[in-house]
Amino acid sequence: MNRQAMLDALTARDERWDVVVIGGGATGLGAALDAASRGYRTAVIEASDFAKGTSSRSTKLIHGGVRYLQQGQIRMVRDSLLERGRLQHNAPHIVHARQFVIPAYQTGRRYYYYAGLKVYDILAGKLGFEAARLLSAKQTLDALPTLKSEGLRGGVSYADGQFDDARLAIALVQTFVDCGGIAVNYTPVVRLLASGGRMSGLVARDTESGQEFELRAKVIINATGVFSESILRMDETAGSASAGGTQRIGTQVVASQGTHIVLPREFLPSRTALLIPHTDDSRVLFAIPWQGRTLFGTTDNRVQDIVLEPRALAGEVEYLLAYAGRYLTRQPTRADILSVFAGLRPLVGKSQGSQATSKLSREHEILTSPTGLISVIGGKWTTYRKMGQDVVDLAARVGSLPQHPSQTATLALHGTTTVDEVRVASSAEDVLDVYGNERQALLDSADREPGYNELLSARLPYLVGQVAWAVEHEMARTIEDVLSRRTRGLLLDARASLEAAPKVAEVMQKLLNQTSQWSMQQLRDFSQLASGYVA
Repeated sequence: MNRQAMLDALTARDERWDVVVIGGGATGLGAALDAASRGYRTAVIEASDFAKGTSSRSTKLIHGGVRYLQQGQIRMVRDSLLERGRLQHNAPHIVHARQFVIPAYQTGRRYYYYAGLKVYDILAGKLGFEAARLLSAKQTLDALPTLKSEGLRGGVSYADGQFDDARLAIALVQTFVDCGGIAVNYTPVVRLLASGGRMSGLVARDTESGQEFELRAKVIINATGVFSESILRMDETAGSASAGGTQRIGTQVVASQGTHIVLPREFLPSRTALLIPHTDDSRVLFAIPWQGRTLFGTTDNRVQDIVLEPRALAGEVEYLLAYAGRYLTRQPTRADILSVFAGLRPLVGKSQGSQATSKLSREHEILTSPTGLISVIGGKWTTYRKMGQDVVDLAARVGSLPQHPSQTATLALHGTTTVDEVRVASSAEDVLDVYGNERQALLDSADREPGYNELLSARLPYLVGQVAWAVEHEMARTIEDVLSRRTRGLLLDARASLEAAPKVAEVMQKLLNQTSQWSMQQLRDFSQLASGYVA
């Protein structure tokens, strides 16, 4: 995964690509991997960094969705649970089981939750995790020692999947490259090209050099999430110029903002996560152990402004703090928040209307424009693989590609080790486990370079050597790439990541052959970015 080598390969080929995917998040990478693993010549271009947007800002869950079951979305829940099981098998170094407890404060309520979670178990079938079970009040408090005990009637225990979203995205890019694909970050689309009213290619720009280049493709997939409509407008322009007519965008993307706060571990000193089953606005909330911290979220607010770096609203933070205080023995305050981050979910809906985003379906929708551009909108991380399979099935027909079946249901992702070699069952918190079978190679490389086996910061669990690994093996180009997505420092502790940034800049400057001016600009950019993660 050397960016220059990838860029050279992308611009050197004269023949048409079978598939070009616009967007390097969960949806785009899932589609690209599905296409490449079928043998199609496939390229991915990403305007920023891989998983820069929604795909690195999730609740870190691979799950069926308990609340979707309550809403009657049985098919989506079943699909999600099957994909959950496949993912744990295909990427056990990144996806692992996590025990959850739903507390009940009303008589008989735990039986209601238990009945629903037994349906959850049945829908998962042979790929299910540990079965749900009833808990007494004492057992509930043993699992969640900082849960409020007053009025507690008991609870229900069940298992679901937890993962590191940005690291799964990197594993997908690596697997895609292993399959012969070409992936380049920091390469936005400038315009789409059409001939005779049909999509024929695109023009992209390498933001580092400023060079523009053309890619010709038999089929183009728009997988840009909340930014899908900007590509659809390019499609409308290209189609109109080529065919001499007007083409209309057929659907609308509704953006829902989800905000999370990260608290110290003492707020939930347990290996078990808490699910709050019902809020005043009919949502569920999670408090989850994550890399030595407590992750709490998420909100669900419709927003009109779609931006690459959304900021948490003050009301969202207060909402989360209030609910944490309702259920935990200690009321967290803003001063306790280590980091706050927000992401925009792309939902399919009407551009106008008052329907709450929490009521909109998380199922994906695939659209084919009159030019043949394929757009995939909606969905969630858990079903990224199935979304990729569905969109490539369609792309093969639209692009008149040879018919090959999907290979991804059982395709092990890059770094995968056997279950025995990774501490999957114990819900491991070792941050190096996400490297899978490359873990030892990373440690060996850190031992060979003075200072690389030291911590980046006393308050972050990452080695200096991980910075070098991110640059040399994972296409990291900025301080943000390293501290937000190759490691999760920015999300774990914004202030600590600011303290670590100069060391990251020092290592990256050397490896990327950059200047001191580059480092200074990077530090300024990261400081401005990280200030938005401080509550």
